[in-house]
Amino acid sequence: MEKDLDYYLNLNWTLIEGEDLDFEGNPYKYIMIEEIPSFCFCAKTIEKARENYKKQLKLTLMVMLESGEEIIEPGQGNSEPDWESLCP
Repeated sequence: MEKDLDYYLNLNWTLIEGEDLDFEGNPYKYIMIEEIPSFCFCAKTIEKARENYKKQLKLTLMVMLESGEEIIEPGQGNSEPDWESLCP
């Protein structure tokens, strides 16, 4: 099976949802993906974040595929990212 963009977009990614404050103290919601430590999508409501995060996921995966970056699939690899390789 060829692991192309469509393959990766349809995986059951581990979503982490949360809330934080912007620089002005206003709350916003975010979605992160456990397997892609660099991924974070923000919106004013969690409903909007859930509705739209896949657009950013598609762009992120396209860049990862084009650059030959390893894509860790759900259920693979360590639960803790290798921070030294991500932040040299």
